[in-house]
Amino acid sequence: MSAQQLIVDLSWAAYIVIFLITSMQALRHPRRATIDVALFFLVSALVIVIAELGRLGFLKTSDLLPAAMSGTLILLLSYVILRLLDDFAGVPKPWMRLAAGGWVLSSIPLFIWARPAKPPALVTILQIIYFVGPQLYAAIGFVRASRKSSGVTRRRMTAIAAGSVFLGLNVLFPQIGVVLPSLKEESQIISQVLGLASGISYYLGFATPGWLRRAWQEPELRAFLARAARLPRLPDTLSIIKELEAGAVSSVGAPNARIGLWDEETQTLRFYDGERVVEASPHQLETPDGRSLLLQKPIFTDNFARDYPLATVSVANDVRDFTALLSAPITAGETWLGVLTVYSSRAPIFADDDLELVQLLAEQAAVILESRALIDEATRVQAREEATRLKDDFLSAAAHDLKTPLTTLMGQAQLLERKAQRNPEAPADLAGIQRIVQEAKRLKDLVLELLDAARVEQGKLLGPREPVDLRALAQESVNRPRTSPHALVVEALERVDGSYDRIRIQQLLENLIENAIKYSPEGEEIRVKVWQEENNARLSVTDRGIGIPPHDLSNIFHRFYRGQNVNDRQFAGMGLGLFICRGIVEQHGGRIWAESTLLQGSTFHVTLPLISTERSQ
Repeated sequence: MSAQQLIVDLSWAAYIVIFLITSMQALRHPRRATIDVALFFLVSALVIVIAELGRLGFLKTSDLLPAAMSGTLILLLSYVILRLLDDFAGVPKPWMRLAAGGWVLSSIPLFIWARPAKPPALVTILQIIYFVGPQLYAAIGFVRASRKSSGVTRRRMTAIAAGSVFLGLNVLFPQIGVVLPSLKEESQIISQVLGLASGISYYLGFATPGWLRRAWQEPELRAFLARAARLPRLPDTLSIIKELEAGAVSSVGAPNARIGLWDEETQTLRFYDGERVVEASPHQLETPDGRSLLLQKPIFTDNFARDYPLATVSVANDVRDFTALLSAPITAGETWLGVLTVYSSRAPIFADDDLELVQLLAEQAAVILESRALIDEATRVQAREEATRLKDDFLSAAAHDLKTPLTTLMGQAQLLERKAQRNPEAPADLAGIQRIVQEAKRLKDLVLELLDAARVEQGKLLGPREPVDLRALAQESVNRPRTSPHALVVEALERVDGSYDRIRIQQLLENLIENAIKYSPEGEEIRVKVWQEENNARLSVTDRGIGIPPHDLSNIFHRFYRGQNVNDRQFAGMGLGLFICRGIVEQHGGRIWAESTLLQGSTFHVTLPLISTERSQ
C-alpha cells in the first residue's frame, strides 16, 4: 500500500467514524446545530462511499450520475458550513439564500456534461470559487467569533476556522497538479492530509469530545478557583457577584452570565445592572432561573422563547436577545441564596456537560456567598461589641471625670450651707464660692467636650469661616493666663492668613497646648510653631513630656483612646480632646498627626489648606 493510499484510507476512516459519532449526538439531542453537524459529516461520508464503491468496481465514477452526485455533494459542503456558521455565530439571511442558489447553479453543469467530456474552464473556475469562497467566509466568521469569545468557546471557534481553511486548501492543492504535472502526486498527498486535518478540526470544534472540552475549560476554571479564596473579602456583595459572573463566562466560554440573589422577604430574585438593582418581573418564577431555584436543579433550554413564553419579556433577566440558557441554583443546605444563569444567543455554544460545570460553579458561588454572609455577620457582631465597649468606655470615662467636679461642688456647697446655718451673719466665704465657680466651669467644659465629640461624628462641628491670622491666634493662646509654670514660646516669622472657623482653630490650639502642659514636667518649654508651606498653613506643638508609645500613635486620635503609658489618676481626661482636634482639622480639609519618642516628648503636626480670605468672602 502506497503512502498516498494509506493517507486516503486514514482520512476516509476518520470521516466515517466522526459521522457515526455526530449522528449519535444528533439522535440524542435533535437540535438544528447537532443535525447540521451530522449533515456535514454525512455529506462527507457519502462522497467517500461513492469514491470507495468506484474503487471497488461497484460504480463507474466515469459515468455521469456518480460523478455528478459526488460533485454535488462536495459543493453542498460549502452551503452546510455556512449553515453551521449561522448556528454558531450568525450569517445574514441574504447570504444564506445566495449560498443556496449558488449551490444549485454550480451543481447543474455537473449533470449536463457527461464524462469524459468536461465542462468549460470558466464553469470549473466558478465552481471552485463557489466552493472555496464560503469556506474562507466561514473561516473569517469563526475567527471573528473566537475573538469575541473566551475560554473553551474561543478554542472551538479557532478549531472550526482552521478546519475551513484546511478544507479550502484541500480543494485548491489538486489544481497545482493540473498546472504542474510534475507535482501531481505530491499535491494529491498534501490534499489528502489537509482533508484529514479538516475533518479532525471540524470534529474538535463542532462536536468537541467531553475530555477535550474539560481540558480546554481547565485553565480558566483553575484560575477562577484560585481567585475564589479571596472573593469573600471583596468590599461588597456586588463586587463578589461581578467576579463570579466573570468566572462563569470564562469557565463555560459563554458570552454572558448573571447571578440573581434570593430575597427571602419579598420572595423574589434580585439582579444587578451595574450598580442598580433590576426590578423583578411579574413572571420571574417562570424564567429558567426561577424554575431552577424552585425545583432546586440545573435547567437547560436551547429555545427560551419557545419553552418560557410567559417570561420572554422578562425585565429581571434581560434575556430577550438570548436563545440558550443554563441555570443552576445557588443553595447552602436548605437555604436559598440565588441562582446562576449562563446564556448565549447561539445554543451550540453549550454542550451536555456544561450543565454539570454550571452546577459546580453555582456550588462554588454558594460557598463564597455563604462565607461572605458569615464575614458580614461577624463584622456586625464585632461592630456591636465595639459599640458596647465604646459605650462602656464612655460611661466609665464620663462618670470618672464628672464625679470629681461634682464631688467638689457638693462638698463645698454643703460646707457653705453648714457655715451659713451656724452663723448666718458671718461674711461670705469668697474662696469657697470661687472654688464652686471653678468646678462648675470645669463641669461645663466636660459637657461641652462631650457635645463637641457628638458634633464631630455628625460632621457639624464648624461654624462660619472668617479671615484668621494663625500667628496672632497662636500668640493669643500662649499669652492666656495659666497657673502652670511652663515656658510657652511661639515661633512664627510671618503672618499666615487663611479663612477658618476662628473659635474652632483656637480650640484646636488650646487643646494641643493643654495636652502638652498636662504631660510635661513643670518648667519644661512648650514650643508652638506657625509657618506657611506651599499652599498650606502649618502648625506644630512640641513638648518634652512623657511621649507616646509607638503602637499608640495610630490610635490616639480615636474617640476615648488614651495612651497605655497614661495614668488615669495622675492625668485626668476622657480621651476626647485629640478626637475633637482631628475633627476640627479634617472638617477644615486638613490633616493632623503626631511624632513622639518615649520619655523625650511629642510633636503634633497640623496641615490646613491655605484658602485665601478674599475668595472665602
